[in-house]
Parts: sequence; structure tokens; C-alpha cells
Amino acid sequence: MFDLIQRWLPRSLRRPTPIPDALWQRTLADHPFLAGLADADQQRLLLLCRHFLLEKEFHGANGLTVTDAMALAIAAQACLPLLHMHAASGEPARDPLRLLDWYGDFVGIVVQPGAVVARRKTMDRAGVVHHYDEVLAGEAMDRGPLMLSWEDVANAGERAQRGHNVVIHEFVHKLDMHDMSLGDAPDGAPPLPRDFMGTRHAGEARAVWRKTMQTSYDRFCEAVAMAERFGGEVPWLDDYATKDAAEFFAVTCEAYFVNRERFATEFPELMPLYNGFFDAGRARR
Repeated sequence: MFDLIQRWLPRSLRRPTPIPDALWQRTLADHPFLAGLADADQQRLLLLCRHFLLEKEFHGANGLTVTDAMALAIAAQACLPLLHMHAASGEPARDPLRLLDWYGDFVGIVVQPGAVVARRKTMDRAGVVHHYDEVLAGEAMDRGPLMLSWEDVANAGERAQRGHNVVIHEFVHKLDMHDMSLGDAPDGAPPLPRDFMGTRHAGEARAVWRKTMQTSYDRFCEAVAMAERFGGEVPWLDDYATKDAAEFFAVTCEAYFVNRERFATEFPELMPLYNGFFDAGRARR
């Protein structure tokens, strides 16, 4: 009840439950991409996690019990992209807690034991409806809850070598959905900070983002096609990124945060773009 009351208070007045140091240190140790952060960044991440855990509700599905350790592991990975971002308004976030506004459109996080099968339907250009099954390790819904497979979350440390991280993937979708009109779909072009990469106005910033992303996306899709059709070298990242621009953004962001050195080698054109987006706050402090 006390936590419920606190959610209605301004963040500056809230007093979230402290995270035991042993639990925090274990979380860092289990995730090399978190353990490698500078001490100041780890403390900033810890602050975000405490408030994130106060604001969100975790629900275990199919008999799964979400422990404190599980919730913290998810919180730490979810808050990692926010660490040095700009505020959702486009301005610098002088109070780091304002960064949690990016995730302000939902409360519930549903944790499944493993991947789930979702029944989908799509209509082709001829108007024919096709039904198919899609296996999901996670799913983010606009203005709705977020679903994660604990099996995938639990293996985040070892999957970082391949640039995989389901938590970051789904929460980046939430960044992409921010301020999206009802009924629209994410398109891999999230709200950008003011003066993004030295641009003069929002239209110019968006043009720079879209042009760079499209060039990189086309190159990746061509590499995947070459591997599938002609036996070329299999790209490092998951070919799920070829699905559309939104998935390309989410998949590449996974790699950017969990294996930045390899990401910089594979996607050098995206490094300044993602630095300008995710590190905008650091550049202005």
C-alpha cells in the first residue's frame, strides 16, 4: 500500500525501497555489459532501477514466480538505454529521474517462463488474409504492458557475445513508440534530442536519422540475402532485423549496448547516430 501511494507522488518526494548491495553486485556480475560501466554510471543506473521497480508491476505467467533478483535483472537492463539520454521533451534531463518518463505509458511487465506462440494474421496486396504462428521472446505494446521470456532474460550475459538482449530490444520499442499516435506502428525513428548531431531543426534531424538508418538497413538486408541465396558470410546480428525498420532499430540497439566493440566494427555508420541519441544527455552536462 505504501508503494502504491508513493507512485502518485512526484519522484523527488518518493522513497523507494533500497536495493541490497549483495543483490546489486550479483546483478552486475551476471551481466558483463553492466559490470563494465564506470562506477558513476553504475550508481546512476542503481538510482533509476530503484524508481523503475517502484513504478512497475511484475506479473509471472504460467506458474512463474518473479523474484526480487529477476525483477532487478530486468530493471537494470531496461534502464541501461536511459542512462545518458535526453528527456522525452527533447531537452537535457538535469534530473536523471525524468528519464523514466520514456516508459511512462505502461505499468505492467508480464514474465513468461519461456517463449510464447502468438497467432497472427496479415492481409496481402490481393486482400487475402493469411494466418500464421509467431514465436515470441518478448513483445511491447503501445500504451500497454510489456512481455518477456525469462528463459531469454536469464541468458542475457552469455548472449551478449552475439549482440542479443531481449529486454533492451523490447524497451527500445517503447522508446520508438513514445508520443506515437494511436493506431500507428513504430518505424525505427524515435523522438530525437534538440540539436541532434548539430542539426538546426527537428525536420533536419529526422532526415539525417532516416537516411542513415535506411542505408544501414539496406546494407544489412543485402548481406542476409547473400548469405541465404548464395552461401555468403552469415551476418553477425539476428536476421530478424530485416523484418522492418522498427525491428532493425531494436536489434541493432541490443548490440550497441551489450557488445559495443563488435557493433562498432559491424555498423560504423550507426555509431555516431546512436551516440547522438543515447548519449545526448552526457554530451550536454
